[in-house]
Amino acid sequence: MTLLAPLGAFGRTVLGILSSIGQVALFALQALRHLATPPFYLREMARQFLTIGWLSLPVVGLTALFTGGALALQIYAGGARFNAEAVVPQIVAIGIARELGPVLGGLMVAGRVASAIAAEIATMKVTEQIDALRTLSTHPMKYLTAPRLIAATLSLPLLVAVGDSIGIFGGYLVSTSRLGFNEAAYLANTSDFLTTWDITSGLIKGAVFGFLVALMGCYHGMNSGRGARGVGRATTSAVVSASILILAANYLLTEAFFSA
Repeated sequence: MTLLAPLGAFGRTVLGILSSIGQVALFALQALRHLATPPFYLREMARQFLTIGWLSLPVVGLTALFTGGALALQIYAGGARFNAEAVVPQIVAIGIARELGPVLGGLMVAGRVASAIAAEIATMKVTEQIDALRTLSTHPMKYLTAPRLIAATLSLPLLVAVGDSIGIFGGYLVSTSRLGFNEAAYLANTSDFLTTWDITSGLIKGAVFGFLVALMGCYHGMNSGRGARGVGRATTSAVVSASILILAANYLLTEAFFSA
């Protein structure tokens, strides 16, 4: 019996993980159904656009600026080993547009937004405001989840586009001021090698990441425990699960978009 105990614990862990995945999938399907059917709470949706999109702009912009500068330095230092320093503009632009812009933007928004969504909904659940919505014949999924999912899914591509521009600008600043690149040549190399698909693939990733961030925030908020400890656990779980799903989705999308 003692030897079988670890095996039993492993089995229970696997079943718990599979059960959680199933619950999230069912929650996502239910949320998607409510996205497509009226009523649509436009004022709540506009408020979420402001909260998720506009207020996330500073943290996404600063992250992209410093990442673009650091990426230029790293590529220059690495390229110097192979006499390939001239590829800095191309690699910075492609790396920011395809990967770093959407992934870092998604993670920054996950840290700021998923936790806020989970805390807000969990607090509403603890204080029985969600039950009050039901008594007013307002479906919580439609009033709380649908506006946040729509706002996050549409806001993230816009944040990624702004972050891409700022990140490439960060690489330009460092390359021209510290690494000796010619300003006109740097811009010409960037525009010549950056394709439409590089940018579009990053924007698609942004939309997927935005959906995942809002989904995890709403799911953990709706399924939080009671009391302050339940709210805290919901907040932490929302950020962790959203971050893991973003990284996993990024690999799958990259595999689908760019595999030979």
